[in-house]
This record gives sequence, C-alpha cells and structure tokens, in this order.
Amino acid sequence: MGLMNARKLVKNRRKFRWHDRPYIVRTLNLFKKSDPLEGKNQAKGIVLEKVQKEAKQPNSAMRKCCKVQLIKNSRTVTAFIPGNLAQKFVDEHDEVHIERIGGKQGRSKGDIPGVRFKVVKVNDQPLHLLWKGKIEKGRR
Repeated sequence: MGLMNARKLVKNRRKFRWHDRPYIVRTLNLFKKSDPLEGKNQAKGIVLEKVQKEAKQPNSAMRKCCKVQLIKNSRTVTAFIPGNLAQKFVDEHDEVHIERIGGKQGRSKGDIPGVRFKVVKVNDQPLHLLWKGKIEKGRR
C-alpha cells in the first residue's frame, strides 16, 4: 500500500465488487427482471381463486388472500385482501388492482408468509369504500 499504488487498488476494488451480492443485483437489474409488476407500482389482474393463508407465530389467524393472474404478463401472484369482511366483495373472475404491501427490501410484510401484494380496487371500485358501505359493487 505504498506510493504509486492507486491504480492497483482501483482495479482490485472493481474486480472484487462482483463478489458482493447486492452490487450484482443492483448493476444487472435483477430485481426488475424477476419482479411480477416489472418495476411499476400497481397492476391489473383477474382473480383466479380466493385462498386463506395461516399467519406466522405467535398469531393464529387465517388471512384472507386471493390468487391473481396479471393481465400484462399473465404471471400469478397472491394478494392480501385488507379490511373487515372485505373478501365478500372479491369474487372469482373479478378485475382487481393490486399494489405492493411495502415490506422491507420487497419482502412480505407482517405475519403473512409469501404475500407481497394487496388488493386496492375491485372492478374499478375502491375496496375500502366497498367494505365501509359507502358505495356498491359495480356490475360487469
């Protein structure tokens, strides 16, 4: 590490950065390539079926979710249905808007294992207004 050694240090740093996983993911855009929403905030999809996921320990609830097939790339994701008895307003073959729940580093949030998205709208009606009873579900 003496005089005239800067070029070698820069070269080694450039070489050994490829042993760092976050650097590889960032430079090769691997998150965007594997992301079902393709880097966007929201996406439309069709509900395939309604499922229940068991919450992680120490909770013992059945979280209401649904399997959604995205319209843009026909990938299937699991989305959480937020709200008290809100699953009554989501039926099979409905068109829903989903968005990210917002767990750290794109992971699932809270006690629902493997669920990274939540339902925002059903048939272009906001879900939170539906289960509050302020509007009725649109007919298709």
